[in-house]
Amino acid sequence: MEQYMKDEFLWVERFRPQKVSDTILSSDLKVTFQKIVDGGELPNMLFSGTAGTGKTTIARAMCDELGLDYIVINGSEEGNIDTLRGKIKQFASSVSLSGGYKVVILDEADYLNPQSTQPALRGFIEEFSNNCRFILTCNFKNRVIEPLHSRCSNYEFNFSKKIMQQLCGQFMVRAQDILEGENVNYNKDVLAQLIMKHAPDWRRVLNELQRHSISGQLETTSIITDANSNYSLLFKALKGKDFKKMRGWVVNNMDVEPASIFRGIYDAMSEYVQPQSIPQLVLILADYQYKNSFVADHELNLVACMTEIMANVEVK
Repeated sequence: MEQYMKDEFLWVERFRPQKVSDTILSSDLKVTFQKIVDGGELPNMLFSGTAGTGKTTIARAMCDELGLDYIVINGSEEGNIDTLRGKIKQFASSVSLSGGYKVVILDEADYLNPQSTQPALRGFIEEFSNNCRFILTCNFKNRVIEPLHSRCSNYEFNFSKKIMQQLCGQFMVRAQDILEGENVNYNKDVLAQLIMKHAPDWRRVLNELQRHSISGQLETTSIITDANSNYSLLFKALKGKDFKKMRGWVVNNMDVEPASIFRGIYDAMSEYVQPQSIPQLVLILADYQYKNSFVADHELNLVACMTEIMANVEVK
């Protein structure tokens, strides 16, 4: 039986799984994390993968199952060295209610300064090793310094196409249970469209579901309109060769999986691109989607892609 936090307003918090078995993850990761919980001892860990894939959720679930006290610190918001050390020291110095060690979950560790804050974090891990474990999450593991990698067990939240299909199926069942529990009428095809659009960012899917279900009906029109108008703004910037607006669009959509952006442009190209330019656009998209698999900076890769489109593709 899945356990949820019923008093939360936001669905991403209310329906956040509190047990490893209830998370939407590949079977190998779930088996690994369940073994860690069954063993009763958490190591220091580093979770890497795109936004919304369940990194923080599984960290919290393991702590909940083991009855451990934990604190969640956001590296992008509280990444100052003094602030970080103060929070960790205050937390580590207090007595654990469970009587065991405590856990510091540090989200977005890749946003910490690699020249100053990340080396300091390495020192914190060593300083508080007697009574604290650290779970770091990041979107880009190559932005986390090697001394932190070496002090943690590393787990990647990146999934093959086959596994992604399985996870989408699992989340479809989860989403249907949520919508029915919230008395929201929905169309299965529309729900599947929304899941496929944002997968594997389950947080984004839940946020979108809640946003489009306020009326008690999953609004089909608003979902389709949002997607169309979003790409309309991009193609308008590309047509006007407005680099500033184009880059702004990329930044505003960095919470979307880059592969989904490439696919969205591909699906919309017949509406916005001159027929003679479509072959060139397809080649550009294929090239940058391939590069996306191993580039260090996904935002830069997307901006470079849009710049090449701007220079070589004729927009209607």
